[in-house]
Amino acid sequence: MSADAVTVSCFTTYSTHHCVSGSLRHVYDFHGLPLSEDLLFGLGSGLGFVYFHITGIDPFYGGRGNVGPRDEGLEKSAGRRTGVVVESNVTSSAKKAQASLQTLLESNEPVLLHLDMGLLPYFDFPPDYHFGGHVVVVAGFEPHTKRVLIADRDEELHPVEWDVLEQARGSTFKPFPPGHEWYTFDFTAARAPTADDVREAIVEVCHAMLEPPIANLGVKGIRKAQRETRKWPHVLDPETLRRTCFTVALMIDHRGGTGGGIFRYMYARFLNEAAVITAEPRLAGPAAELAAIGDLWEQVAQGFAHAAETDEPAMALDSVTEPLADIADREQEVWEDLRSLTGS
Repeated sequence: MSADAVTVSCFTTYSTHHCVSGSLRHVYDFHGLPLSEDLLFGLGSGLGFVYFHITGIDPFYGGRGNVGPRDEGLEKSAGRRTGVVVESNVTSSAKKAQASLQTLLESNEPVLLHLDMGLLPYFDFPPDYHFGGHVVVVAGFEPHTKRVLIADRDEELHPVEWDVLEQARGSTFKPFPPGHEWYTFDFTAARAPTADDVREAIVEVCHAMLEPPIANLGVKGIRKAQRETRKWPHVLDPETLRRTCFTVALMIDHRGGTGGGIFRYMYARFLNEAAVITAEPRLAGPAAELAAIGDLWEQVAQGFAHAAETDEPAMALDSVTEPLADIADREQEVWEDLRSLTGS
């Protein structure tokens, strides 16, 4: 870091699991409301499941919820349940995005923003890998060296060239092009979450997992993923199939920012915190079961990772996806139990 660096004062970095909830924790800590990353993730109704395969885009498994175009989003849901006003900002102008970022940093405000993690130099991804749903916190900049300082999921502040940052923020690669999006926060009325806030957040996830609007989402989506994945050899060429297996493994295990087990481990820890906040110790049961389901998801991730490295990945898909039927059945029971325990 150069001597002329403009760094947000009193900003602390540490390792986190998920890019969004981890970035929120950085911002919340900075503003004097220290909540665990797992609690923020749960308050934001962050868990879900999605399978999609859109023309021109590789098939995709995702464990996040509250991300659809009509959804409030994890950032705003967590904010609403902690008294924090969260505003999203989007612009098509790289110049405006950069100017706004610099203004906020100069006013000693860390900035949470979206970008394409495939274009960040401190990651070691294949050249053709892109994921525009990644979130980081920019915590400083160096005016003369033209670099910003990024807090990601580790304890370092990563220096990144301004022009590289803007390429990553303005990436048009699908899925989830980031669109120069950033967030601002008003902590004037910030507070700890109530038992009602926690119950409401759990109910929202139960509803999304059990009664999704389309069959690509929730428990139905897990069952569909098993069926559709076994068709991949008929619709994907070998190179695309191998790349897809790599990406799916990445989106399930900790490397993709899920905390492992496609976010199930994080949500299990949230449920244990929720048991204390709501004075409902029975939540510990679903928490333990969801952690065990996370172990099954890890087996699936390992299978996809192995398939990506074999000469014939198509041959592995039946065995790789075999646990998904059991996962779907067990998740169905977990979400039904949680819905019952929260009185919804």
